[in-house]
Amino acid sequence: MLNRMLALSTLALAILVTGCKSNPDTASLQSENESLRQQLDKSNAALETAERERQAAEARANDKPANTATTSAASSDFAGIEGVSATRVGNEVHVSIEGDLLFDSGRTSLKDTSKKSLDKLLGVLKQKYAGKYIRVAGFTDTDPIKRSGFKSNYHLGFDRAYAVREYIVGKGLDGKIISLSSFGPDVPLKTKTQSRRVEVIVVD
Repeated sequence: MLNRMLALSTLALAILVTGCKSNPDTASLQSENESLRQQLDKSNAALETAERERQAAEARANDKPANTATTSAASSDFAGIEGVSATRVGNEVHVSIEGDLLFDSGRTSLKDTSKKSLDKLLGVLKQKYAGKYIRVAGFTDTDPIKRSGFKSNYHLGFDRAYAVREYIVGKGLDGKIISLSSFGPDVPLKTKTQSRRVEVIVVD
Protein backbone atom coordinates (compact mmCIF):
# COMPACT_ATOMS: atom_id res chain seq x y z
CA MET A 1 0.00 0.00 0.00
CA LEU A 2 2.74 2.46 0.99
CA ASN A 3 4.85 1.59 -2.07
CA ARG A 4 1.85 2.13 -4.33
CA MET A 5 1.15 5.56 -2.79
CA LEU A 6 4.79 6.57 -3.13
CA ALA A 7 4.86 5.39 -6.75
CA LEU A 8 1.74 7.41 -7.58
CA SER A 9 3.18 10.47 -5.87
CA THR A 10 6.42 10.13 -7.84
CA LEU A 11 4.52 9.73 -11.10
CA ALA A 12 2.47 12.84 -10.36
CA LEU A 13 5.62 14.82 -9.72
CA ALA A 14 7.21 13.57 -12.96
CA ILE A 15 4.18 14.68 -14.96
CA LEU A 16 4.26 18.08 -13.28
CA VAL A 17 7.94 18.57 -14.08
CA THR A 18 7.39 17.60 -17.73
CA GLY A 19 4.49 20.04 -18.01
CA CYS A 20 6.57 22.88 -16.59
CA LYS A 21 9.19 22.54 -19.33
CA SER A 22 6.68 23.11 -22.12
CA ASN A 23 4.81 26.01 -20.52
CA PRO A 24 5.96 29.53 -21.45
CA ASP A 25 5.44 30.88 -17.95
CA THR A 26 8.49 28.93 -16.77
CA ALA A 27 9.55 30.99 -13.74
CA SER A 28 6.12 30.93 -12.15
CA LEU A 29 5.62 27.24 -12.79
CA GLN A 30 9.08 26.35 -11.54
CA SER A 31 8.31 28.14 -8.27
CA GLU A 32 5.01 26.32 -7.98
CA ASN A 33 6.70 23.05 -8.85
CA GLU A 34 9.30 23.52 -6.11
CA SER A 35 6.56 24.18 -3.56
CA LEU A 36 4.71 21.05 -4.64
CA ARG A 37 7.94 19.06 -4.55
CA GLN A 38 8.50 20.08 -0.93
CA GLN A 39 4.93 19.12 -0.04
CA LEU A 40 5.44 15.76 -1.74
CA ASP A 41 8.66 15.13 0.20
CA LYS A 42 6.87 15.88 3.48
CA SER A 43 3.96 13.63 2.54
CA ASN A 44 6.27 10.78 1.58
CA ALA A 45 8.18 11.12 4.85
CA ALA A 46 4.93 11.06 6.82
CA LEU A 47 3.76 7.96 4.93
CA GLU A 48 7.01 6.16 5.62
CA THR A 49 6.86 7.02 9.33
CA ALA A 50 3.25 5.87 9.58
CA GLU A 51 4.08 2.60 7.82
CA ARG A 52 6.98 1.92 10.21
CA GLU A 53 4.70 2.57 13.19
CA ARG A 54 2.01 0.30 11.77
CA GLN A 55 4.47 -2.54 11.19
CA ALA A 56 5.93 -2.15 14.68
CA ALA A 57 2.46 -2.11 16.24
CA GLU A 58 1.48 -5.25 14.33
CA ALA A 59 4.67 -6.98 15.45
CA ARG A 60 3.79 -6.23 19.07
CA ALA A 61 0.22 -7.35 18.50
CA ASN A 62 1.57 -10.68 17.24
CA ASP A 63 3.94 -10.99 20.21
CA LYS A 64 7.05 -10.94 17.99
CA PRO A 65 9.59 -8.59 19.61
CA ALA A 66 12.64 -7.95 17.42
CA ASN A 67 15.27 -8.64 20.07
CA THR A 68 14.69 -10.28 23.45
CA ALA A 69 17.71 -8.71 25.18
CA THR A 70 16.99 -5.14 24.13
CA THR A 71 13.27 -5.62 24.78
CA SER A 72 14.10 -6.70 28.32
CA ALA A 73 16.25 -3.63 28.87
CA ALA A 74 13.47 -1.33 27.66
CA SER A 75 10.91 -3.15 29.83
CA SER A 76 13.06 -2.77 32.93
CA ASP A 77 13.25 1.00 32.48
CA PHE A 78 9.50 1.25 32.98
CA ALA A 79 9.02 -1.76 35.28
CA GLY A 80 6.71 -1.28 38.24
CA ILE A 81 4.65 1.55 36.73
CA GLU A 82 0.97 0.65 36.95
CA GLY A 83 -0.67 0.11 33.56
CA VAL A 84 2.57 0.66 31.64
CA SER A 85 4.67 -1.75 29.59
CA ALA A 86 7.53 -1.20 27.16
CA THR A 87 9.02 -2.98 24.15
CA ARG A 88 12.01 -2.08 22.00
CA VAL A 89 11.48 -2.28 18.23
CA GLY A 90 14.68 -1.47 16.34
CA ASN A 91 15.87 1.94 17.51
CA GLU A 92 12.51 2.79 19.08
CA VAL A 93 11.11 2.16 22.55
CA HIS A 94 7.32 1.71 22.49
CA VAL A 95 5.79 2.47 25.88
CA SER A 96 2.18 1.35 26.05
CA ILE A 97 -0.22 2.87 28.58
CA GLU A 98 -3.54 1.15 29.24
CA GLY A 99 -6.42 3.25 27.95
CA ASP A 100 -8.69 2.24 30.80
CA LEU A 101 -6.11 3.52 33.28
CA LEU A 102 -6.04 6.87 31.48
CA PHE A 103 -9.65 7.51 30.50
CA ASP A 104 -13.27 6.69 31.24
CA SER A 105 -15.20 5.06 28.40
CA GLY A 106 -15.58 7.40 25.42
CA ARG A 107 -13.75 10.23 27.23
CA THR A 108 -10.53 12.12 26.58
CA SER A 109 -9.97 13.81 29.94
CA LEU A 110 -7.25 12.10 31.96
CA LYS A 111 -8.36 10.41 35.16
CA ASP A 112 -6.77 11.85 38.28
CA THR A 113 -5.72 8.31 39.22
CA SER A 114 -3.73 7.98 35.96
CA LYS A 115 -1.42 10.88 36.72
CA LYS A 116 0.67 8.90 39.21
CA SER A 117 1.65 6.47 36.44
CA LEU A 118 2.21 9.28 33.96
CA ASP A 119 4.46 11.12 36.42
CA LYS A 120 6.59 8.00 36.90
CA LEU A 121 6.77 7.44 33.13
CA LEU A 122 7.78 11.07 32.72
CA GLY A 123 10.55 10.63 35.27
CA VAL A 124 12.03 7.78 33.20
CA LEU A 125 11.80 9.83 30.00
CA LYS A 126 13.61 12.75 31.60
CA GLN A 127 16.29 10.59 33.23
CA LYS A 128 17.06 8.02 30.52
CA TYR A 129 15.71 9.46 27.28
CA ALA A 130 16.26 13.20 27.66
CA GLY A 131 16.11 15.11 24.38
CA LYS A 132 14.91 12.12 22.36
CA TYR A 133 12.25 12.58 19.69
CA ILE A 134 8.86 11.26 20.85
CA ARG A 135 5.67 10.27 19.05
CA VAL A 136 2.42 9.81 20.97
CA ALA A 137 -0.08 7.50 19.25
CA GLY A 138 -3.67 6.73 20.17
CA PHE A 139 -5.31 3.32 19.66
CA THR A 140 -8.90 2.19 20.29
CA ASP A 141 -10.83 -1.04 20.25
CA THR A 142 -12.83 -2.00 17.15
CA ASP A 143 -16.28 -1.13 18.52
CA PRO A 144 -17.89 1.61 16.40
CA ILE A 145 -18.53 5.00 18.00
CA LYS A 146 -22.11 5.23 19.29
CA ARG A 147 -22.63 7.78 22.05
CA SER A 148 -19.38 9.63 22.75
CA GLY A 149 -19.91 12.33 20.12
CA PHE A 150 -16.71 11.58 18.16
CA LYS A 151 -16.97 11.11 14.40
CA SER A 152 -14.83 7.97 14.50
CA ASN A 153 -12.39 5.93 16.55
CA TYR A 154 -9.58 7.80 14.78
CA HIS A 155 -10.81 11.09 16.23
CA LEU A 156 -11.11 9.52 19.68
CA GLY A 157 -7.62 8.02 19.44
CA PHE A 158 -6.11 11.33 18.36
CA ASP A 159 -7.72 13.33 21.17
CA ARG A 160 -6.55 10.78 23.73
CA ALA A 161 -3.00 10.95 22.39
CA TYR A 162 -3.26 14.74 22.52
CA ALA A 163 -4.33 14.62 26.18
CA VAL A 164 -1.25 12.56 27.08
CA ARG A 165 1.02 14.83 25.05
CA GLU A 166 -0.34 17.95 26.73
CA TYR A 167 0.16 16.43 30.16
CA ILE A 168 3.82 15.51 29.64
CA VAL A 169 4.54 18.84 27.94
CA GLY A 170 2.94 20.59 30.89
CA LYS A 171 5.32 18.68 33.13
CA GLY A 172 8.43 19.94 31.35
CA LEU A 173 9.04 17.96 28.15
CA ASP A 174 9.73 19.99 25.02
CA GLY A 175 6.61 20.03 22.85
CA LYS A 176 8.70 20.72 19.74
CA ILE A 177 10.03 17.15 19.77
CA ILE A 178 6.70 15.44 20.46
CA SER A 179 4.37 14.59 17.56
CA LEU A 180 0.92 13.00 17.46
CA SER A 181 -0.84 10.27 15.51
CA SER A 182 -3.91 8.05 15.77
CA PHE A 183 -4.34 4.49 14.52
CA GLY A 184 -7.89 4.19 15.86
CA PRO A 185 -9.02 0.54 15.60
CA ASP A 186 -6.43 -0.45 12.97
CA VAL A 187 -4.03 -2.40 15.23
CA PRO A 188 -6.16 -4.29 17.78
CA LEU A 189 -4.52 -6.52 20.37
CA LYS A 190 -5.85 -9.79 21.79
CA THR A 191 -8.65 -8.15 23.81
CA LYS A 192 -10.62 -4.92 23.62
CA THR A 193 -9.15 -3.80 26.92
CA GLN A 194 -5.59 -4.25 25.64
CA SER A 195 -6.47 -2.55 22.35
CA ARG A 196 -7.52 0.65 24.11
CA ARG A 197 -4.15 2.31 24.74
CA VAL A 198 -1.87 5.25 24.15
CA GLU A 199 1.71 4.56 23.10
CA VAL A 200 4.61 6.88 23.80
CA ILE A 201 7.23 6.02 21.15
CA VAL A 202 10.78 7.13 21.87
CA VAL A 203 13.31 7.24 19.02
CA ASP A 204 16.41 6.21 20.94
